[in-house]
Amino acid sequence: MTQPTTQIFDAAATARLTPYAKLVEALKTASIDYAQQRIVSPERLVVPLNAGGIMLSMPATAPDLGIHKLVNVCPANGPRGLPTIHGQVMAFDADTGATLFILDGPTVTGRRTAAMSMLGVQTFKGGASGKSAPRAFLLIGTGTQAANHAQAISELFPAATVWVKGHAAGKAEAFCNSLASQLHQSQGNAMNLRPLPGSDVPDEVDVVIALTTSRQAVYDDAPRAERLVIGVGAFTPQMLELGAHTVHGSALYVDDLAGARHEAGDFIQAGVDWANVTGIAALLDGSASLPAASTPVLFKTVGCAAWDLGACRVAHEALQHN
Repeated sequence: MTQPTTQIFDAAATARLTPYAKLVEALKTASIDYAQQRIVSPERLVVPLNAGGIMLSMPATAPDLGIHKLVNVCPANGPRGLPTIHGQVMAFDADTGATLFILDGPTVTGRRTAAMSMLGVQTFKGGASGKSAPRAFLLIGTGTQAANHAQAISELFPAATVWVKGHAAGKAEAFCNSLASQLHQSQGNAMNLRPLPGSDVPDEVDVVIALTTSRQAVYDDAPRAERLVIGVGAFTPQMLELGAHTVHGSALYVDDLAGARHEAGDFIQAGVDWANVTGIAALLDGSASLPAASTPVLFKTVGCAAWDLGACRVAHEALQHN
């Protein structure tokens, strides 16, 4: 039997195969599957490259699909005019091991990461928690992940205002202008994107999402029950986006408990008691109760290959129906 040619999808095609609404639902399922050991996702393997770069190997398997993400992260690429991240996500038949398709790695990573944040928003700001849908977001950061999150918000919460804070006012303004133009051209959306004019967070903001690789706090406001805080960018013990003031006054949740214990720098440096940290899967499968509406919530994500498998499930379904 002749094996069919493996389809390889570039960044644009990968994005079309993984719409955010379906990604959020797939991550909800993947979170429960992973917590209940229906997805096997071992700790990522990290191998050094030149000039501080790293090679990441991230496999995951489930009864319906196997995936392997290979991603190279090279911080020195900026001056070269090259992307910081290169890589692919390969999907395999779980029975035969045959390669089914290959997706663009950075695109999968960016979109499933934003989708996990949106799952957090839906979980903690939905009607079941006694809190209202978000009216305004603050994105801290102006990089690729900030763009992915703005795109996800545009699709899932189109009426919301999105404030953007950069390390310089000009960066935030340029980001907003560029992304608003892109969204208008690609989706026809007139998204309400605004650069934050100062350091104070507007009272209307009910979701703050930190998206930097900072080593000092970029957000350390007093916890507020009406404001969900999500930490995304800090993914090593040395990185820190959310200060101890915010961390210690909040109910703490993570996407992946195992990974967070050695990757969530915000929590590690704050010296949290991990017995008081809950995985979001426990809320999704009903084994834990949602926090009271009067409780401030901080949701920290570090990512794992199980979320990439969830994204590949979405792409696989789309390809089967083409």
